[in-house]
Amino acid sequence: MNALDIAYMWDLVPVIAGYIPLTLFMALVSMVLALILSAMLAIVRVLKLPVIDRGVAIFISFFRGTPLLVQLFLFYYGLPQLFSFMTNINGVTAAIIGLTLHFSAYMAESIRGAILGVDRSQWEAAASIGMTQGQLLRRIILPQAARTAAPTLMNYFIDMIKGTSLAFTLGVTEMMGAAQKEAAGSFLYLEAFLVVALFYWGIVEILSVGQRRMEQYLGKAVAR
Repeated sequence: MNALDIAYMWDLVPVIAGYIPLTLFMALVSMVLALILSAMLAIVRVLKLPVIDRGVAIFISFFRGTPLLVQLFLFYYGLPQLFSFMTNINGVTAAIIGLTLHFSAYMAESIRGAILGVDRSQWEAAASIGMTQGQLLRRIILPQAARTAAPTLMNYFIDMIKGTSLAFTLGVTEMMGAAQKEAAGSFLYLEAFLVVALFYWGIVEILSVGQRRMEQYLGKAVAR
């Protein structure tokens, strides 16, 4: 059995590290867009808007029921056959769209649960003083729901970062794509993929520490 080529792994560290900004960029942009979209989807589900609610339910079911990789291939390779304007979409944009739609379906259900978890008496009290549904959601319900859903949403962001590793299948050279290219050139697949795995692990651990601190802060805020 051959020993690990530690020198090669060490030389690979700055190469993979150079693609961290792109990985984080895709994850952050996707997270912001997914938050906006999932909040809209959750509100539609809570208010049970006619016709639209059914369409949202189908959207959520599809994106929760199919693999992310299949969805990415649909956006990047499949849909351009039907819509010519999509041929101009690059791999990074397609990855962001795919991550946004995929995770918004999951996040919408979490936000919906958080909204429904707000005590019903607060809905009734707001209605009794003449608040519209929009004012009620914006001023009272959504701020409380956001506090409840925040830890779960952070979990989805962590999953989103790991999900960016699939972008290399669309020709995007991010951390996983860089590792794949380096491994193909050196044939040291174990070393290359171990380095990129350690990078992902390190990023996730840092975010997990931040998540635990956020949960502690939110717990103290609720206690007060």
